Amino acid sequence: MSVPQTPGSRLDRYVDHYAARTKGMTASEIRALFSVASRPEVVSLAGGSPYVSALPMDAVAETLADLVARRGAVALQYATAQGDELLREQVCEVMAPEGIDGHPDDVVMTTGSQQALDLVTRIFVDPGDVVLAEAPSYVGALQVFRSYQADVVHVPMDDKGLEPVALEEAIQHLRAQGRQLAFLYTIPSFHNPAGTSQPESRREEVLEVCRRHDVLVIEDDPYGLLGFDGDPYRALRADDPEGVIYLGSFSKTFAPGLRVGWALAPHAVREKLVLASEATQLCPSSFSQLAVSSYLSTQDWRGQVDVYRDLYRQRRDATLEALTATMPEGTTWTHPLGGFYVWVTLPEGFDTRVMLPRAVTARVAFVPGSAFFADGSGARSMRLSYCLPEPARIREGVRRLAGVIEEELSMRELFGPAPSHGAAHDGDAPAPDLA
Repeated sequence: MSVPQTPGSRLDRYVDHYAARTKGMTASEIRALFSVASRPEVVSLAGGSPYVSALPMDAVAETLADLVARRGAVALQYATAQGDELLREQVCEVMAPEGIDGHPDDVVMTTGSQQALDLVTRIFVDPGDVVLAEAPSYVGALQVFRSYQADVVHVPMDDKGLEPVALEEAIQHLRAQGRQLAFLYTIPSFHNPAGTSQPESRREEVLEVCRRHDVLVIEDDPYGLLGFDGDPYRALRADDPEGVIYLGSFSKTFAPGLRVGWALAPHAVREKLVLASEATQLCPSSFSQLAVSSYLSTQDWRGQVDVYRDLYRQRRDATLEALTATMPEGTTWTHPLGGFYVWVTLPEGFDTRVMLPRAVTARVAFVPGSAFFADGSGARSMRLSYCLPEPARIREGVRRLAGVIEEELSMRELFGPAPSHGAAHDGDAPAPDLA
């Protein structure tokens, strides 16, 4: 007996059987272009891939070989759902420079911080609940929130990060509508994609607003140790252990291929995270956890973080110098104090998603700004990542990008601006420093 088909669904006989939450799972047209952008002739300023070539590979190889030789039966076996106890103790040491006095019992190891974010969303979000997030916000977080059918409400940023007054107004407006607020999601240090950082006074204001309105804060902090000058910022979690769930990762300070992250949560929440983790993966990777633990125990990981900081500072400087030298009048960008990213905003009338195929043809890639907004706004902005290419390649990539922009300007003079693919209001974008 044949199964009735929805018109136009002959390629997928199950189109009428999927859960409602899959309606938000759409393939990105940008992803197809990135397969081209990965070619060596293309300067990719798109992905946030750490410069792992800076690791002492011989020492890492020796550490991993010794792990298998001495503890292979443990490293290749199942782990507990909460994660290796020694590694959880070491995670508390890693968080200490940001003022966090965590306890290993409240740490849950995860498969990257992306899974930690998924678990937090799983236990706090019902369909239709509101998640507050900066505008723009990390694209991976938006994907998670969408998959759990949350409504994302963006809160404006300025050059100091999330605006407390705008946050207060958003909470009051949503509460007046009777909406259920799940949490505030924020990246206070070296923001992805905006490149901004909240000063300590701003962090205190954000926390005060959330305490007053009983709003949980999810602090995503993959870049916190990668500041270019001075000591790390004090984490939000350091000043509100019961009101903040902190997400961390070894992907940016060690190696993303091992996929080791964590969540530090209030004790009661910790138990829910462990149960959710058991339901999704049973347990995280023993080998990856013990590999990270061995690295932290035997290598100068703090010195390696300093190596990364110096490398990324040089790449940041190359990016800003190239932007200053090549960008047309009316273009603005942020001046990051750490992390991986610069947020560039072009003059009115540009649509960076329309520009992207032409940029790839010119052998340079970036991420269009609309990817970082739940409502598709941010059309004239883009994220540039400086973490992976050498400084000379960055300069060449920005030069190629400037050429594409100049061509766009010439085409606009002839034919007018291109039609935008999404909402074009950029008022929610961060107000970048002028170059």
